[in-house]
Amino acid sequence: MSDNKLQVIINDSGLETTKARVLLENFKDYFDIADEWETKAKAIVVTDENQTPDMQMARVGRLFLRDKRIAIEKIRKDLKEQSLREGKAIDGIANILKSLIIPIEEYLEKQERFVEIRDAEITKQKRIEAERLLQAKEEAERIAREKTEIAERERIRKENEALRAEAIERERINQIERKKNAEILARQQAEADAQRKEIEEQNRKERERLAKIAEAERKGAEAERIEFQKEIDEQRRACAKLEKALNEVECPFCHKKFNLKK
Repeated sequence: MSDNKLQVIINDSGLETTKARVLLENFKDYFDIADEWETKAKAIVVTDENQTPDMQMARVGRLFLRDKRIAIEKIRKDLKEQSLREGKAIDGIANILKSLIIPIEEYLEKQERFVEIRDAEITKQKRIEAERLLQAKEEAERIAREKTEIAERERIRKENEALRAEAIERERINQIERKKNAEILARQQAEADAQRKEIEEQNRKERERLAKIAEAERKGAEAERIEFQKEIDEQRRACAKLEKALNEVECPFCHKKFNLKK
């Protein structure tokens, strides 16, 4: 199969028979090597770190193929210098060979570096798992924080509602108390007004009574004064008569008048 691919490339290049033969001689063995190691490489499958011989074999094969790839590259450069036309064919052949060898080489490298690759994958998975756990933890903390905040807001809301209800009830009770106190005050004021009016009326009546008594007393005192004055006047008149009588005493015997003061 590899010979047919090489023959097709050479035929398509339009090279002379001699040059075509040179290319066949230079690259034919590498096709055989590629076919051989494609089969060998697939036989090496590392799944456990204890497969040291298989990993070593992968290393040997990889290094062998790397040398062949380097040799092919050298042949390519040497042959390409002969002619641009030959270079086209050489590049095509080399690219095909490299496309055949590189996947095998990469596969063998994976087998060779199984432990390293596996450890790197484990490390990667651990890192991914750690990041996942961290994200899960952060998400759980965020959810818990949100729940706490929601609960706190709900507590504050209920507390505010309770405070508002208490304030409303307190205001209702205060209104009842104010109304009751106002009624009591109004009743007391009415009673006080009634008592005040009653006292005023009693005072008025007492003043009238006292005024009448005072008037009566005044009139009685005036009458007494007039009567006393009358008595005094009577006494004065009596005294005057006596004095006159004393001044003009008539002897009952001789009927001679004489003044007793003299």
